[in-house]
Amino acid sequence: MPIHILYRIVASGILLLFAVCGYAASPEEEMARIKQNYAKMLLPSEDDRYHLNATLAKLSPEERGSDQVVVELFQRYPSDLEKIRHFLATQTEEGTWPDINYADKKRSGWEPRIHTERILELVKLYYTKGGAFYQSPEISKAIHRGLGWWFANKPVCLNWWYNQIGVPKTLGTACILFEKDLTPEEKKGAIEVLENARLGMTGQNKVWLAGNVLMRALLQNDWELVQKTRNTITSEIVTGQREGIQPDWSFHQHGTQQQFGNYGLSFLASISFYSGVFAGTSLALDADQLEIVRSLADQGYRWVLWKGAMDISALGRQFFQMSQIHKALGVAFAVTELGGGESESCNATAKVLCEENYGDSPTNTLIGNKHFYCSNYTVHRQPTWMVSVKMASRQVVGTETMNGDNMKGFYSADGATYLYQDGREYLNIFPLWDWRKLPGVTSFDTDAPVPVDQRVRFRNQSDFVGGLSNGNQGMTVMDLNRAGIQARKAWIFTDDFVFCLGTGIQSDSTLAVGTAIEQCHKRGDLFLLDGSKWRTVEGVRTVDNMKEARFFHHGTGYIAWGNGMQVTASAEQRTGQWHDIMQLYPRKDVSGEVVQLYLKHGQKPRNASYQYLILPDADRKKVARFDLKEVYVLCNDETAQAVVLKDGNCWIAARQSVDLALPSGTRVQIGTPGIYQLIPEGNKQYKVLWTSPSRQHKNASLQIDGRNRTLTDFYWQTSKEM
Repeated sequence: MPIHILYRIVASGILLLFAVCGYAASPEEEMARIKQNYAKMLLPSEDDRYHLNATLAKLSPEERGSDQVVVELFQRYPSDLEKIRHFLATQTEEGTWPDINYADKKRSGWEPRIHTERILELVKLYYTKGGAFYQSPEISKAIHRGLGWWFANKPVCLNWWYNQIGVPKTLGTACILFEKDLTPEEKKGAIEVLENARLGMTGQNKVWLAGNVLMRALLQNDWELVQKTRNTITSEIVTGQREGIQPDWSFHQHGTQQQFGNYGLSFLASISFYSGVFAGTSLALDADQLEIVRSLADQGYRWVLWKGAMDISALGRQFFQMSQIHKALGVAFAVTELGGGESESCNATAKVLCEENYGDSPTNTLIGNKHFYCSNYTVHRQPTWMVSVKMASRQVVGTETMNGDNMKGFYSADGATYLYQDGREYLNIFPLWDWRKLPGVTSFDTDAPVPVDQRVRFRNQSDFVGGLSNGNQGMTVMDLNRAGIQARKAWIFTDDFVFCLGTGIQSDSTLAVGTAIEQCHKRGDLFLLDGSKWRTVEGVRTVDNMKEARFFHHGTGYIAWGNGMQVTASAEQRTGQWHDIMQLYPRKDVSGEVVQLYLKHGQKPRNASYQYLILPDADRKKVARFDLKEVYVLCNDETAQAVVLKDGNCWIAARQSVDLALPSGTRVQIGTPGIYQLIPEGNKQYKVLWTSPSRQHKNASLQIDGRNRTLTDFYWQTSKEM
């Protein structure tokens, strides 16, 4: 029987005995159990039922990334014994390593923190039974040397986060495990490092700080402080606060900013970890708290993972190498630890999330459309493909640039639209991108550097931004008013395709303006339908004076049509540098082939428009035969964007009062701005859903063939039900 299962059986038996006998553990016993749980959570386990350790072992360790979850992810990585022997051989008598730049001044990826990470790795090896270095005197000596140097020299980073959170978290963890071997001076030094953390702040920063204070309390055997820190940590397991878990199961930090892959992922990992640390004690998370975190995983994180990769629009500002893969794996490990293995519902969520993303043949079972209405973010999933759209508004921050991170992400929340089939369409593409031409984005067509506003959290000066979803299909809209460009944009998501509309495109500059359809890795040839024949596109090809243009690449069709349309298609080699995106990386060229499709609107457009369709999971025959009559555009102007689909569903984004005649002859008169879905129910009867993207209205009225209908905001109803 695996040791982790035996441990749980014994622990459950002890708890049952305590309950039967009415025994209450003493504070000393409780703290001893918490320290034991730390060791159980941190030391290697043979349990790999979801293939997570096997997946991790195939990845090269990321040594430059500064994301805490990725740092901790690779602390799980099987130790390379040759590397460990190199650490032992090269460590100086003072306890340092010559390959670490201890004078580093970077605010992100600060190198001296590697010193503490090596100490933690050595401590884990020292306590891994059956390992080559178990209880090794040589390892013990290296640990003491490393601790001694750090406590004597007290390195300080220019970024407060490393001093108060990152370093204390890593070094404190090492000292909790190594406590019985610490000298009195080393324990004093560890406590001094941990004293840099104080209870306070909000969201995940609050959880990180409290976790560091918890370790200090355990080293000081301060039961009262242990209880206080536990309550501080669990106080963030609520929804509806300005920062933290939102009612739509997204996560906010640094204001109203979606942070699934950054602070939110650290929150999920932290709470999952502490649910195991406190298991079997009086401080264990209660059922309601576990259910909230389980729902965050199930109704939030499952939506943003696709075949072991995280959606780019969920990464926040952290565009590290392999970040999509690393962060997805971080989610999976966190979810498998939630509840300490004792919660059936948590275990069930972990099972389905891992089966969708890992194993021999991951299969997507999460199908439908979800608009995260607190975060201006839409995800649409079908059995074989997924699409996401990320937006910003006056209420919702799009993204941020700080500490040398995300130096080109200025446009990344202006309607960025990413399509995934195998999940590798954009993996590590960031140095090769033209960041003004992110898929779905309307911006200036220029080679000028992308604007950089350090520490500014980007907003769009518009309120009409949001989405309406019936669970299966949806419509998302964005009135763009930002950085000198205005546009009205809309996306309609169906079981077979995504239809994209734009109108009212204008700018305050003499620069040309355009809208990107796609920009991804070249995966096979890019084809253009020329009459009845498919032609390969090599280099750059411009298509104009055509009523429609059909392209095919990597199992996906792209169809654009309309008067005056001009499309540029390219398949070409590009070269770029990671340093230009994330400044913690050195200047070094990387190259690759990129496919790009781009709609040109010309210089100083006054009322340009577009319409194009994305047809995933297709072949060239299907793309060539697709009948554009399946999409009937009723309206695409300043009043409304309205489309009737082949199944009779009508989607309308009304900016003002509008009177529409449907193909069926039904007349619809709308007086309240918002997004509407009219669902035919036979005999000219319609079920109607409605939401106010600007959140200015809770109710709306409209007429269908002269009959008045009163509607309640769809998401207001949903949030009340939650």
